[in-house]
Order: sequence, then structure tokens, then C-alpha cells
Amino acid sequence: MTDHIPENSRRRFIKLTAIGLAAAPFANVLLSGSAEAADPISETDPQATALGYKADATKAEKRKDATQLCSNCNFYSAKAGDASGPCVLFQGKLVTANGWCTAWAKKAA
Repeated sequence: MTDHIPENSRRRFIKLTAIGLAAAPFANVLLSGSAEAADPISETDPQATALGYKADATKAEKRKDATQLCSNCNFYSAKAGDASGPCVLFQGKLVTANGWCTAWAKKAA
């Protein structure tokens, strides 16, 4: 008798290779985490100006509710107590926890 490699192993290898190749572009995103330092956004940045961003929410003329802050916005992703953190709307730039912009949305509980 001759040793024969089951075809099942070949099929499994091809499937795993295909899955690996499909997942490769996402590896950088998954492995990068938050190790990169981000720059704080300036109030004069075009995106910040368009959204009426103010680093100090008390200076935001359009803010109607005094409890609205970046720190309790759905788009803000820093830990509680951090002075600043990343905002989805500002392409990874940091905003102050006590800031505010017109896109403020209540953080989901």
C-alpha cells in the first residue's frame, strides 16, 4: 500500500489560505490599536470650524444644553476622566473632554 494524503487536507489548506489572504488587509487595523500618538484638533481646522467645535464648551454659542460635552458624546472614545481623546468625526484627532461641537449625540448607555 502506498501512503496517500487525503484530499480533505488539500481542501482544508486551500480554504485556510483563502481566509488568510482575505483577512490580511484587516491585520494592520486589528494590530495597530491606539499606540499612535494623535494631534489635538485646532478650532481653526476646517472640519472643526464647519462643526462649530470649541475646546471649551462654555464658549460654544450654539450649545443649548450645558450638560453636552465631548466626554459624553457618542463619537468620543476616550476613557472616563481623560482630559482629551479621539473623536470619530475628526479623523482620529484629539478633542478635549470639555469641548463641544454641533454634531454632539448622546452616548449610548
